[in-house]
Amino acid sequence: MTPPKPVPPSPAATLVLLRDRPAGGVEVLLIQRHPRSKFAGGDFVFPGGKIETDDMPGDAPAWCTGLTPDEATRRLVNAASPREALGFWVGAIREAFEEVGILLAYGPGGTFVDVARHGERLPAYRRECLTDGSVFWRMFRDERLTLATDRLVYFAHWITPEENPIRFDTRFFVAEAPPGQEASADDQEIVGVRWMTVEEALEAFHRQEISLRFPTIKNLKLLQGSSAAEVLAGLNGRLVPTIRPRV
Repeated sequence: MTPPKPVPPSPAATLVLLRDRPAGGVEVLLIQRHPRSKFAGGDFVFPGGKIETDDMPGDAPAWCTGLTPDEATRRLVNAASPREALGFWVGAIREAFEEVGILLAYGPGGTFVDVARHGERLPAYRRECLTDGSVFWRMFRDERLTLATDRLVYFAHWITPEENPIRFDTRFFVAEAPPGQEASADDQEIVGVRWMTVEEALEAFHRQEISLRFPTIKNLKLLQGSSAAEVLAGLNGRLVPTIRPRV
């Protein structure tokens, strides 16, 4: 009998958020997916998800800071098109905002968005984004924001094994979390958030306190350093191989 053809992987983007721990060291944001999720149910992962059609309206490049579609294509090497390449950066930022409420964006003055100044408007936009992705761009236009695409460092590329019924072609990015913003679960796809050092996360996994997927474990090991700046500097410009595990 002829084996079934592999399911085509959906393009996806993941954003690893870092912050310096006051006592020293670097913390990584891990989120727990809902136990009933079809993919990675109950696992601790990084914020991320599928690239949506709404991620790249016609004027999207004008809202991206320090990154053009051609430059995005150069960095991803094997992207389908400049437009789709830039969509990975946009999707990573959108997913982090939807899932944990952290927004990598600049206000009109060119500094990170001031969450306090926007009051309850940003949480309201976030709630709407969970059911209507086009609201993400309405928020940027109404609030006069620009995407902090220049803060994201592309560092890994994983494609789900062909044997899996649900597959993703995922680009991994890393960035330092903006000051003054706190992570909170959306209580839909995500049921918990935890800031942990790489060592704490791996130790918790070995004690079976949390469950980690293989790509998460491998990528955590790339995030070790004495500060967020050191981790980002070490990964910036890294030659990114495409990893296709097999079952």
